[in-house]
Amino acid sequence: MEPIEQHTGKKLCIVGASGKLGRYMVQHALDRGYEVVGVCREKSIPKLADYADRITIHGGQTNDREVIKKAVEGCDAVLSVLVPWGVQDYSSGTAKAVIDFAKPDARLIFSCGWHITRDGQDKYSRLLKAQVAFARFMKVTRLIDLDDQYRATDLIFNSGTRWTVVRGSDLEEGPSQGLPVWSRHVGDPILDSNITRRTDFALFMVEAANDDNLIQEAPAIVGAQTPSALAHSQKGA
Repeated sequence: MEPIEQHTGKKLCIVGASGKLGRYMVQHALDRGYEVVGVCREKSIPKLADYADRITIHGGQTNDREVIKKAVEGCDAVLSVLVPWGVQDYSSGTAKAVIDFAKPDARLIFSCGWHITRDGQDKYSRLLKAQVAFARFMKVTRLIDLDDQYRATDLIFNSGTRWTVVRGSDLEEGPSQGLPVWSRHVGDPILDSNITRRTDFALFMVEAANDDNLIQEAPAIVGAQTPSALAHSQKGA
């Protein structure tokens, strides 16, 4: 196993730190020597109890501009989980606050699903199309607003910042399989397995903060040990 590159002296903010993905990102960031700042809802702060003496936590809604302004101050990178909850512009409000208040040279890494497209060249399965259609229909319940994620990523794509939008496949729990592989377009054969370990999705987010090759890219990822990823690597050997 290769040694973990350390980033002591660098400050990293995780917006949505108390969620399953967020907690994995916190651990990966601490393992790499970052000073970590977390943002989560007040009621979710107890989920970060294991890290309470190792990170700074700001409680509040992640689309609260004042909360984000304080949290991202001085941060070299900001990692944000874009969630489509409710109908109060949660994703787009979070994205706009991060873009507005992060320092100009900060790396901004955002997470979403494969359904987001940057250039319209992604090719989606019937199942994924049906899932997206159902999620959009759920807006009538006022619990989910998938269109807000589209608004959020449009803001990011047009921002001119040092952004990366990481588009995740289906997720599963389990031990790490290493850094996921990626492609620019959903529908590429390397992504056919459509599964990634959640801890590895988080790892990709953290590692992207120091990968300049991912600046203004929207990588769609899949687990490195999945059949489609392995088949691709064997063809390239």
